[in-house]
Amino acid sequence: MAEVTDKKKYITSEDLKKHNQPGDLWISIQGKVYDVTDWVKSHPGGDAPIRNLAGQDVTDAFIAYHPGTAWAHLDKLFTGYHLRDFHVSDISRDYRRMATEFTKLGLFENKGHVTVCTLTGVFLMFIAVLYGVLACSSVWAHFLSAVVLGLLWIQSAYVGHDSGHYNVMTSRGYNKLAQLLSGNCLTGISIAWWKWTHNAHHIACNSLDHDPDLQHIPVFAVSTKFFSSMTSKFYGRKLDFDPLARFLVSYQHWTFYPVMCVGRVNLFIQTFLLLFSKRHVPERALNIAGILVFWTWFPLLVSCLPNWPERFMFVLTSFTVTALQHVQFCLNHFAADVYTGPPNGNDWFEKQTGGTLDISCRSWMDWFFGGLQFQLEHHLFPRLPRCHLRRVSPVVRELCKKHNLPYRSLSWWEANVWTIRTLRTAAIQARDAANPVGKNLVWEAVNTHG
Repeated sequence: MAEVTDKKKYITSEDLKKHNQPGDLWISIQGKVYDVTDWVKSHPGGDAPIRNLAGQDVTDAFIAYHPGTAWAHLDKLFTGYHLRDFHVSDISRDYRRMATEFTKLGLFENKGHVTVCTLTGVFLMFIAVLYGVLACSSVWAHFLSAVVLGLLWIQSAYVGHDSGHYNVMTSRGYNKLAQLLSGNCLTGISIAWWKWTHNAHHIACNSLDHDPDLQHIPVFAVSTKFFSSMTSKFYGRKLDFDPLARFLVSYQHWTFYPVMCVGRVNLFIQTFLLLFSKRHVPERALNIAGILVFWTWFPLLVSCLPNWPERFMFVLTSFTVTALQHVQFCLNHFAADVYTGPPNGNDWFEKQTGGTLDISCRSWMDWFFGGLQFQLEHHLFPRLPRCHLRRVSPVVRELCKKHNLPYRSLSWWEANVWTIRTLRTAAIQARDAANPVGKNLVWEAVNTHG
């Protein structure tokens, strides 16, 4: 119930929670209440983040995702209400102080030369691939060209990832161009699909029913809670744990790496499913045009190889190389803590520390991991350019230590062991699962992404 005191209107957190349904979406930032019901339709980050956090105070998430200029846009959304019981936890207070310090140091604005160097490397690799396929007749030259193409796709994906979180170029127009070139045109994966799923993943990190990056039924299940055929709040459908799912999950610790080798095929499928769906897709035509560019040059390049065995080898090799990146993304989350239900704006920092794993490596390997081996740092500060993630890592580690929160940094080998152990544990339990199952949905296999 609204209350008027000292010429200010107040509502409680319980009142705010009532405004969390489509057509009635309110949020609180710094104790001020905003109506984002209409804004959700044009929110650059998509509707999923707002729908997941509606009815709560979202100050930490807002700080994480928005530059200082975004605060000016809030005034037109202000309801006139303030939160009566607004409270800032010690962890949130320290997190916000840290974000302020990084801003003062100019870390969010100083992007370094990573993007220029990466794009230059991508261009040179593309020239090398063309030369290897078109000017060389050796099978080994074609094989090495496929390896280089796989590495090109990995590095190009990192540029697409970075440009989706912040402006890596001098303007928003050039940034959009970088997204389309590095994503749609070079890799065949729509930046629109990436934004749709990736923003939801960040907001609901490792929520079994809200994070699309953990919803891989029937191929993988990181938790036995999937055995009850839970409903995906992201996709809006039931993830049936049917006989097919039980069989595949029972052997997931064996099939994990082979599936990663062809995981790129599923990303292509996901792109087409979104772009040609009835769902609202921002700049659909532009995304489709970019995809057509990829599906023009890539088949033509493959067709230039002398015979079908070499063409098959070229495609499979290039896809297999990108499995390194697919595996990396799984290592960052599969063995971390999971939960069910929507994310809670009041424990932003805690959820990010619980749902992520860092991968330790030498600084000269940062280019290979795209900075995302510092997964926790990236999740806490997604707008922070990757060239600064190693620098802020000790500060984040100390803050976790101060508040008795996990900071897990594993070697590549250890992270793989943890992930396979997680998959094996669920696999063994899947074999013993006695829950009744329903119809066999092969469609789920096609509609699994990651």
